[in-house]
Amino acid sequence: MKLRSIELSLPGAAEAAAFLTDIWGMAPAAVEGATHYLRGSGSFPYLVALEESADCYVRSTTFVCTADRLEQLKRSVSAAGLNAAPVVSKDLGGGHGIIVELAEGELLRFLVDAQEVAPIEGADLPVKLTHVVFNSADAEMTGHLVEDALGFRVSDRTKGMVFVRCNDSHHSTAFARAGISSLNHIAFEMEDLDAVMRGIGRLRDQDMAPAWGPGRHGPGANVFAYFIAPFGPVIEFSTAVNKVPDDYQAGAPDDWTWPARRIDQWGMSDKDFDGLRAAEEKFRHRRDWEPRSLDVLTEGNI
Repeated sequence: MKLRSIELSLPGAAEAAAFLTDIWGMAPAAVEGATHYLRGSGSFPYLVALEESADCYVRSTTFVCTADRLEQLKRSVSAAGLNAAPVVSKDLGGGHGIIVELAEGELLRFLVDAQEVAPIEGADLPVKLTHVVFNSADAEMTGHLVEDALGFRVSDRTKGMVFVRCNDSHHSTAFARAGISSLNHIAFEMEDLDAVMRGIGRLRDQDMAPAWGPGRHGPGANVFAYFIAPFGPVIEFSTAVNKVPDDYQAGAPDDWTWPARRIDQWGMSDKDFDGLRAAEEKFRHRRDWEPRSLDVLTEGNI
């Protein structure tokens, strides 16, 4: 299974798309109706979809998987009693599968038969999404839920987050112990450390300093730089997240502590706690579909 994309609804979708292509460094993929699709250098048809809307919310976060894995998901999601529905994707790449609402409203979509595209050149393009992180009122509960209902695995627990993986990458998502349910941030996988640093420089040219970074995390060990996007959410340049084996032993909060006044391995950057927190509250979850039997798939589904 792989994390593919995130689908957002927001006012000013065209302006947000312009920022992500002209400054952040993505490539335009298509505009269909009121939705702008943006891609990276890899083989996914898009990484971010921006749909024009009166309100800011997360429409879905999309994973691609095999047909066998989808059948497993149908059984485990149904057994967990989660709201879910079959879907036929209207986004670039198509595909069909299911969409699942977790206990705090997070909407995860799982697709099979979604088409890929030829990679494109671009050293400063993100390759893919490396992870999408959500704020949670009860991150521990949600971590157990995605293990039981989705077959994900908790990789590590810290005082701030529960990190979760769906393949050998240390985390494809995480749940922050935040007391609210919302989008925490979107992380873009860059080709290497130089691409991350060039991205920081590109945004500094626009008088945008990192809200946190550059630095290197503990869990996952990925290099990072977080920015608050003009259209609302927290977005991250990242690279080199650890690959972990199936028998990786999940760490506990006491395994991930830093010396006083440090909040990452390098300890070289300040963090705008207040600014990040405000941005993390802007994109909530909204289910605009009704739960249905996962055994019934029609062209009329979402």
